[in-house]
Amino acid sequence: MLRPVLLALLLPITTSALCQDARTLTLEEAVAIAARDNPSVKKASLEIGKSADRLAAARTLRLPSFEFNLLESQTITALDFKFPKGVFGSYPSTGPIPSENTIVSTPLRPTTFIYARAAQPITQLHRINLGLQLEETRGEAARERLRAERQSVVKEVKRIYYELVSLQSALQASEENIRLYRELDRVVGQYVVEKVALKSESLEVKTQLASEEYTALTLSNALASQKERLNALLERDVQTEFNVSPVADGAAFEIDPAAARARAIETRPELKEARLQIKQAEYDQRIKRSQFIPDVSLAFTYLRIAPVSIIPQNIASVGVSLTWEPFDWGRKRRELDEKDKTVEQARIAARAIETQVTIEINSLSRKLREARALMRVNQLAQETAREKMRVATHRYSEQAALLKDVLQSQSALAEASAKYQQALLAFWKARADFERAIGEETFLSPATH
Repeated sequence: MLRPVLLALLLPITTSALCQDARTLTLEEAVAIAARDNPSVKKASLEIGKSADRLAAARTLRLPSFEFNLLESQTITALDFKFPKGVFGSYPSTGPIPSENTIVSTPLRPTTFIYARAAQPITQLHRINLGLQLEETRGEAARERLRAERQSVVKEVKRIYYELVSLQSALQASEENIRLYRELDRVVGQYVVEKVALKSESLEVKTQLASEEYTALTLSNALASQKERLNALLERDVQTEFNVSPVADGAAFEIDPAAARARAIETRPELKEARLQIKQAEYDQRIKRSQFIPDVSLAFTYLRIAPVSIIPQNIASVGVSLTWEPFDWGRKRRELDEKDKTVEQARIAARAIETQVTIEINSLSRKLREARALMRVNQLAQETAREKMRVATHRYSEQAALLKDVLQSQSALAEASAKYQQALLAFWKARADFERAIGEETFLSPATH
């Protein structure tokens, strides 16, 4: 009776314990949803929109500016206009005009002052265009920050997804072990009643069963927690139920450190952003230098004061407006020196980031090779433990071994399988880190590369 039960230990692990009506979420789907709906990605996308708005607003500075002022007031003091004798000239026929000192007073009444001005910048266009180029560079930097944020989110999604695959596989194996231990407990219990097996053997099976049930409970809890984390990254209801699909072991994944370094230096978002910050600093420097140029504008002005009849009520003029600060006690020069130092700081930062990227790629490529080697070691250990269990099961069925030997071989296989899953998970995580480090943007699962 015991032989069929023990031979079942050799069968491939399959289980229906997981929720069958839960939708399977592939890695590609999880990555696509996170890259679109993750809150951090959405915030970074909005920053690009804000940059576009600032650029559109800055473009309007090249167009004519209009200013309109209106003052409606009630005079509370008399407006006295004094005209000295002969201020308008003296003529032989009439004599001096006016003939004597004259004071003209206006009554206290409401007065309207209207001032309008239209100006088209001319020399300022150079500085305005530099500002537009600066804002365009800031927009490019915002896009690189979006890429960096998206890559960070994708890396985190991959890490959690790989953990879910490992936990789901381990839980399936644990639930299958529980089923087998329960059947074994039933059979050994019957043998104890028939006095062909010792009670200690039955207790040992029960202990193994209780231990496996505890393992399944911890795995189930960890699986639920990680699903909640992944749902949060995908901006979904954290209670959304789903299953994950297995991914390839990645044994065929090849690493070319030199090519990886070259690609990272070319595509890493933070390195691109550092280079853009150099351009921003240079544009800022040129804008500050342009402030030495006088501001010249083509201007039209209109002034109206009513009701005052002594002077013209409508005054209009067109001409050239110039604003210049010839003496600033060295202020602009000092500000330009500061911009020069900012440019040098940006260049130093870019070189430091490039060095750091090179070190990171080298380190991660070594860790990835180590993780793959460890995965291979644990894979062989798992195959060895499975073969030992097969031999122990066969020997017990032939009454050439004890039940304890079978249980030990089963425990050894479970431990070897757990280590292999851990090594496989470590490889997947190391690969996700490596892909993020080289600026990977395809975001595909290992099975599809």
